[in-house]
Amino acid sequence: MNLITDRSQGVSIVRVNEARLMYPLLSEFTETIASLIGSGERRVLLDLSTVTSVDSATIGCLMDLYRQATAAGGALKLAGVQKRVETMLTMTGAQDLLESHPDAPSAVRSFGA
Repeated sequence: MNLITDRSQGVSIVRVNEARLMYPLLSEFTETIASLIGSGERRVLLDLSTVTSVDSATIGCLMDLYRQATAAGGALKLAGVQKRVETMLTMTGAQDLLESHPDAPSAVRSFGA
């Protein structure tokens, strides 16, 4: 799995460099994000700008990570969501909880950083 973790203005940014974020890759993806939250990161941004396809397991994973971040007193947001991914988020109702921004800079600003 090709993930790049970066920091900007107090926000941990995880860039997912995979076209398809689906079940076989979710273990490493979840572990990376959960460890950030577990280590005290309270502002986590997932940059999905290269992701063109997700499955239902991915949506479940995103919701679980959202709950973990919220329970820890933090926030998890999305940036660069492609149309197909947005459709999946909408179909499942996940977009009601997962805040999404057009790009990483605007998402970072939304944290009030």
